[in-house]
Amino acid sequence: MSLINFSRLVLLSIWIGAAVFFGAVVAPSVFAVLRSFDLTNSGEIAGSIVTRTLTVVNIAGFVVGVFLLITFFLARRKGRISSVIEAICVLLIVAGTGLGHWVIAARMHALRVAMVLPVDHIRPDDPRRIEFNTLHGYSVNALGLAMIAALITIVLISRRLRT
Repeated sequence: MSLINFSRLVLLSIWIGAAVFFGAVVAPSVFAVLRSFDLTNSGEIAGSIVTRTLTVVNIAGFVVGVFLLITFFLARRKGRISSVIEAICVLLIVAGTGLGHWVIAARMHALRVAMVLPVDHIRPDDPRRIEFNTLHGYSVNALGLAMIAALITIVLISRRLRT
């Protein structure tokens, strides 16, 4: 068993676990719990908590992805096609988490600041609110793509460790 491949698998598995937990448990729970208190700014508070947590998930994914890229050439592998697929998947992890944090989340933050009022208090037809909602969709898609790529990479590395 290659120590490099084992390390790659462990780090990637930890990150995907954190990303799934964030998307399936943390984000929906924060919004549900805070809205249950009927606070006028519960959406804004929940959004701030989720944004901070997502920052950790995205930066960790980016760092793990860069580590995977660096160690890609050190890891023993068989099969040209699986190596190409793994390289593409790792690049998708880096791109998805990097763009999600440094481009999409940064633009969403700028819009939140520009709106002055909490997002929930902005009219749904306001161009800033529409752009914010569109960016939110891009953020979800970027993380989702990175997570799918991570799962494929986990399968490829696991297959390599078995042989």
